[in-house]
Amino acid sequence: MNKEQLTYFIKEKAKEYSFIGCGISRSRFLEEEAPKLEKWLKEGYHGNMKYLENNFDKRLNPGLLVDGAKSVISFLYNYYPQEKQNSESYHIAKYAYGEDYHLVIREKLQKFVEEIQNKVGQFSYRVFTDSAPVMERTWAQKSGLGWIGKNSLLLSKQKGSFFFLAEIICDLELNYDEAFPTNHCGSCTRCMDACPTQAIISERVIDSTKCISYLTIELKDQIGEEFDGKLKDWIFGCDICQDVCPWNRFSTPHTEDKFNPHPDLLSYTKNDWNDINEEAFKILFKNSAVKRTKFSGFQRNILFNKKT
Repeated sequence: MNKEQLTYFIKEKAKEYSFIGCGISRSRFLEEEAPKLEKWLKEGYHGNMKYLENNFDKRLNPGLLVDGAKSVISFLYNYYPQEKQNSESYHIAKYAYGEDYHLVIREKLQKFVEEIQNKVGQFSYRVFTDSAPVMERTWAQKSGLGWIGKNSLLLSKQKGSFFFLAEIICDLELNYDEAFPTNHCGSCTRCMDACPTQAIISERVIDSTKCISYLTIELKDQIGEEFDGKLKDWIFGCDICQDVCPWNRFSTPHTEDKFNPHPDLLSYTKNDWNDINEEAFKILFKNSAVKRTKFSGFQRNILFNKKT
């Protein structure tokens, strides 16, 4: 199987695995991203996420993650739900409605790799989905899957932004896609204007320490009083900048059963959330990314919203 045939096989197989996008980039050192990342870290915009200071070179060079890396295969996987929470309730980010995406997508990618190996034999690879020092949005843009919007998320004219990113970094030589050439945000600033904590401090630059997702997930300390009244009923993550994005009018419901929420999640009222106990939390969020906060962190988020 030559590289043209293998590239075609990979892209067709991606559709079978329900990925809504697949693009391929040549592995290389991301020289142009180095000063941006360095400045962002120096400004302290990563907050308590100290792990982002580690593996600086690995974030910029896939060859340090996979020996002899030649290709970065990028994927998009839809998570936009068919049904959403009661709008009058506390909110959980849509990506966390169902099972933890890390587990769901990693399993798919491992099976995907096995199918490639059945065609070409053993090769060096690693699979990723928000799980290692990989600049996922940059690689997706370089593989032609979309552009990076003002809210720093990857945007697609056809699919919006309610999708996960994932990668296979490998030593296979493949045909490479052209980088996505244009930015289609134009003069629109809806995401920047809608952010209640003003976390989008300039185009494609996020101060994580002000981001509601950071405050409700990554932050392990108490949420600062300066955010009183600004979390807007979000208790795990936040979708505000995506919900207001005009390109998300093209979002369509996913087809992944594992991303469907526990039925109670959609019907819970604020009173239900206020009264939730640890046993109910474990049942409601079994195998869910929400468990990252632990019950104590989840309660903290509810109480912070309740008091304001």
